[in-house]
Formats: sequence, C-alpha cells, structure tokens
Amino acid sequence: MFRYRSQAIFAVVTIAWLFCAPMRSGQFAGVSHTLTAVDIYESMNSEPFAGKHIGLITNQTGVDFQGRPTIDYFAGRESFKLVAMFSPEHGINGKADAAIANSTDPATGVRIYSLYGKTRRPTDEMLKGIDILIFDIQDAGVRFYTYVTTMAYCMEAAAKHHIPFVVFDRPDPLGGEVVEGPMLDPDRTSFTGYFPMPVRYGMTPGELAQMFNAENKIGADLHVVTMSNWRRSETYDQTGLTWIPPSPNLRTLNAEFLYPGIEILQAGGVSVGRGTDAPFEKIGAPWVRADEFAAELTRRKIPGVSFVAAQFTPSDDLYRGEPCQGVTVSITNRSELQSMRMGLEIAEVLHRMYPDKFQIEKTIELLGSQSTVDRLKRGDAPAEIVSGWSADLDKFRRTRAKYLLYD
Repeated sequence: MFRYRSQAIFAVVTIAWLFCAPMRSGQFAGVSHTLTAVDIYESMNSEPFAGKHIGLITNQTGVDFQGRPTIDYFAGRESFKLVAMFSPEHGINGKADAAIANSTDPATGVRIYSLYGKTRRPTDEMLKGIDILIFDIQDAGVRFYTYVTTMAYCMEAAAKHHIPFVVFDRPDPLGGEVVEGPMLDPDRTSFTGYFPMPVRYGMTPGELAQMFNAENKIGADLHVVTMSNWRRSETYDQTGLTWIPPSPNLRTLNAEFLYPGIEILQAGGVSVGRGTDAPFEKIGAPWVRADEFAAELTRRKIPGVSFVAAQFTPSDDLYRGEPCQGVTVSITNRSELQSMRMGLEIAEVLHRMYPDKFQIEKTIELLGSQSTVDRLKRGDAPAEIVSGWSADLDKFRRTRAKYLLYD
C-alpha cells in the first residue's frame, strides 16, 4: 500500500496528489518485489511537479526497478525542468574515494554540485532558482555512512530557503528491525554522525528524515514518498531489488552486514580490506601474526561469523603495497550476527595481543561513544559492554517508533 507522511502541509497545489490520491494496494496486485518510491512515482497518472524547477540529490543507486536512473526520468520530462543535481560522498557515479569537484552532466547538460568537496552543504548560490529538492539515494543503514548526513544538511538548507523537500524512500539494506551499537555521544555530532543514535538504527531514509526534522527541529517542509511491498523484517536480498554498491568498497551484501563492526577498527591502525578483492571481509596489518590472531578469534566463538588466517597486500588506503597478515571474516549465520559485538570482540583481541600497535582509543572516531572505548580499554568483556547499551537503545526505540512508516 502507498502511504504518505508529511511534517507540514504544503501550500504547493501542484503536488496535491500526495495528499488526495494515495495508491491502493490493488494497483500493484501480483507484484512480489519491493517498489521503491521512484517506481511509485513513475506509476502516477498525474504530474505533481508540473511547472517546477527541480533539484535532485542522487547518485548511481537512484534507479527504478528496471534499472532506469532517476536522473534520466527527471531530465526527460517536458512538464517540469531539472535544473541542478547534487552528489554525495563518492560522487554521482559512486566511484570516487576522494573529494569531488563540481561538474556538468554530459548527457543532460545539468550542473552537478558536489556535496563532498569544497562544501558539504548546498550553498545559497547552488539553490537559486530551485522550487523543490528531491532526495533519491540508497542508504547503508549505518550511522557513520555519510549519505543520511548529506540528506539532513540538504533538509536544513531547504528549510532556510523555504524549499519543499521530498524523500523518495528506499529500504534499509540491513532490515528495519535490528537496532544495535552504542549511542553517539551528543557532543560528537559530525559529518559521520549527524544525530545521537546507535550505529545500526533500522530505519529508511524517509523515516530518518522525519525523525531528524522533528527531533532536531529543522523545520523543513518535508514529504516522504513511501515504498510498496517492503516489510521491516526484509533485508535487501529479500526485496527483489538488484544490489548496486552504494560506494566503491561496499561491493556485496555480506560486506554490508560486516561493515558496521569492521569499519570502526581502521582508525585503530588495521587494514579493513580496502584495496583488496573483499573490503570489510578482511582485517590485518604488517604487525599481526595471522595464525595466532585467527586462533584467538575462533576460540571466542563470536556468533554468526568464522575467521580464517589470511595474507594480503592492499593496493590502496592503509598499508598500501605492504604485505599484511590477518583474517578473512565469513558470515556463517546472518540471523545470529551482531556486527557491533563482533567489532568489539576483534578490537579487544587486537588491543590485548598488540597493545603497542593497535590504538584502541582511536576507535572513538566512528564508535562515537567514549564510555564504550573506556570499557574496552579497561578489559570489560564485549558481551557485557553490549548489555550496557540496553537502556539507551530502549529509549531510542521509543523515539524511533514515532517515525516508522512500515510494518
């Protein structure tokens, strides 16, 4: 069923269909896969954006079920005009691993403004002449993944300029039920942590937008076009949608599930597999002894994963061109995997085995919780640290519940 939620009623009559013409489930009878918001929009018989100048925030993940880019759809319409595009980290094609300059789309001639270059927020100049901002990007479901911060910064800019903001919703690839990890300390908000929430929040971009708008008092004229045929229990491989890597190193859904717990380790001084054939499925460093490291991790019987000694030489990023020893991480049971518990277990082993090499205090960069780092340094068992998050997570769930759009 098509549903629509708004924080403030729009005065723009050209998108009145969002209020008066909800889709009925019967219109999608026989469709078993998830229909993202762009699919819903394409099925409309009316044109809500007629006569408007559109700014589109998107990248290579913004496609319909057939793989047609949202850019092509918006650029090909005569009833409105696509006047600007905005790209997040990794660029409009999702291939860059560095700062990105503004550019012009060769196919459409439309200006592409980078929000991961000289600025991470739309400037006043960039927003000139835009009537509506539309966000259509697949999120990774992880607090320190920057796409949702880009969304929030754009919402703030839209509110400042009184520009309506529309989110074309997409699934949380990790599913919409699991909430995991420490809460971000309120004084550590940043580009990799926009809002005090756990590492895994189990929310779609549209749900997050509603929460950010209300809880951070952004005041955006926000509208969410919801999906059809997506349930909170479904992970991305259960949606029927084709996996498009949201960034160069998140190549597989397995890597996506390991990513929250593995990525926090790099700041401490280990390679997390960037520059190898399996990012976030390998961990190591020149100073690690692979066999001993693998044996200790195996001995811990960490739920849902297994470890095998490995050697690799990254072609990029940390330890580029240096032979490393470490482990390959494999998911044995996704339903048992607690990625943040796994990450803490690995961090504790690295700290205990290589105290002069692994800088555990630097994991604060993405963990975002000083108390969690302090407990790790103190030698508290990771399972006990995880249990200590319960009260904060319960409080977050109560806040989160107000903004959920799907069952």
